[in-house]
Amino acid sequence: MVPLLLAAAVMLAYSAFSSPLSRHGVTSAMVFVLAGTILGAVLGGSAHVEGHTVERLAELALVFLLFTDAARLDLGVLRHSLGWPGRLLLIGLPLTLVLGFGTGFLLFPELPLASVFLLSAMLCATDAALGQRVVEDPAVPGPVRQALTVESGLNDGIAVPFFLVALDITMAPLEGSLPSAVAAAIAGQLGWGLLAGVGVGAAGGYLLRAAAERIQPEWHQPFSLAVALSAYAAAVSLGGSAFIAAFVGGMAFRLASGPGIVAPTRFTAETGQVLAAATWMIFGAVAILAALPHITWQVIAYAVLSLTVIRMLPVAVALLGSGARWQTRAFIGWFGPRGLASVVFGLLAFERGTPEATTLITTVAVTVGLSVFAHGLTASPLVAAYHRWSEARSSE
Repeated sequence: MVPLLLAAAVMLAYSAFSSPLSRHGVTSAMVFVLAGTILGAVLGGSAHVEGHTVERLAELALVFLLFTDAARLDLGVLRHSLGWPGRLLLIGLPLTLVLGFGTGFLLFPELPLASVFLLSAMLCATDAALGQRVVEDPAVPGPVRQALTVESGLNDGIAVPFFLVALDITMAPLEGSLPSAVAAAIAGQLGWGLLAGVGVGAAGGYLLRAAAERIQPEWHQPFSLAVALSAYAAAVSLGGSAFIAAFVGGMAFRLASGPGIVAPTRFTAETGQVLAAATWMIFGAVAILAALPHITWQVIAYAVLSLTVIRMLPVAVALLGSGARWQTRAFIGWFGPRGLASVVFGLLAFERGTPEATTLITTVAVTVGLSVFAHGLTASPLVAAYHRWSEARSSE
């Protein structure tokens, strides 16, 4: 009960001062990771959390946040700016995988190639939760916010097949050829994820519209939470990507339910934020402290490159010829934080007993920890600078 009491106290303290902290660029993830690390160091081995529990917490947090982000998308703006998200997903993500693999091959020559590719797959997806400060700021132009939201909403799920195949290769030889294994994994994860998300989201949206006058006011909020949970459970049961199901489920829910859908998703978003807070505290108390003795210069170099060159160069290439100025390409490239999806991938790899797990998990922990603070601290000043540039350009 002592760890639980202290964790609740941290949440109470952050809630009480959340507004002034946010104005000074201090995000909730930064506070909870730091608090978790301090509490973990103080409590020592008295706090024990099962890896499977943390995995589910992180998954559900990301599912709820993806669902609400998608349900709040301005579909009118998105229809006129589909090119950028498509480029980021179809060109930028594969290039990130390849560049991450090449960098890992150079920095970790002792690792098997499958383990290097597994590391790249664990860190190629961006995090919708850590990027909320940017995508919810009206100072950022609509097309940029939509591009970042759609990219972070879908690239987690697209990365899953590559992660699973790489994980299988590290554990045992695959049955059949590598291309066929990747194709089968992509078809299963994307296909079932899309089916579950569209089916559950659309059914939930139509039901909400049809029963709107019969639903008691206090049950509007739990309704959308149940839809998000249903999409998650359906996708996992079918063998699809829960992340893709959550994001497309949110879009289908909005389309099917009609206008005014933002308010009924508030409770779902807040539940996701609470679960994310718990995940970040556990991440600090367990993953960060466990990684500290194993940090090497190669780990630090990969973490820094993962957040800069490995992310920003593919984004710049993907947006060539799209009409995006270099300032926009740099802004989108920088705001690709690594977070909950990478934590989930790392936990899965650890539980499977992946060879060289210590190096892989340490690198993931350092990259995610660095991302929490680097992207959190730079959000406000870079958004302000980008807004000034955008306003000056529009007035020319």
